[in-house]
Amino acid sequence: MERLLSVDQVAERLGTGVRFARRLIEERRIRYVKVGRHVRIPESAVRDYLAAHTVEPVRLRRAGLRRAA
Repeated sequence: MERLLSVDQVAERLGTGVRFARRLIEERRIRYVKVGRHVRIPESAVRDYLAAHTVEPVRLRRAGLRRAA
């Protein structure tokens, strides 16, 4: 079975405050599991969220880097 993380643990992994992690849950922008009145987030949901919001760097062509003389 997959490891479930608390809201505090998710905030720490994302490098954010607990408030941001709770907002992700409230807005249903990340998958979560209700265990009684507790909220737990699967590790794969954190990985999926990071993958979906990762911005790849732009590669510039060499010709675009030349300056006009």
